[in-house]
Amino acid sequence: MIQAIKNLFGIGPKTDYKELLKTGAVIIDVRTKGEYQNGHIKDSVNIPLDSLPANLSKLKKDKAIITCCASGMRSASAKSILKSNGFTEVHNGGGWMSLQGKI
Repeated sequence: MIQAIKNLFGIGPKTDYKELLKTGAVIIDVRTKGEYQNGHIKDSVNIPLDSLPANLSKLKKDKAIITCCASGMRSASAKSILKSNGFTEVHNGGGWMSLQGKI
């Protein structure tokens, strides 16, 4: 149970986001369009969390996906949505500002 919670929130072994991006990972920012326009990670894709289920066809299941938002809560939900729809390599990057410092 505790490990499941840690996995949901991306707590545990450190993910090498730079390496993921080098191998073709895509960053999905699940904040609202307005939040995204006020600042975001270069080359990230904005798909607000509430529209993610309708936009799954825009994403490739064979590419790693890194989700991010403002604090990490919506990106955890996005990771769950993606995993439940057959995406296998999904990482919760947490808040976009802290993720930016890791890439």
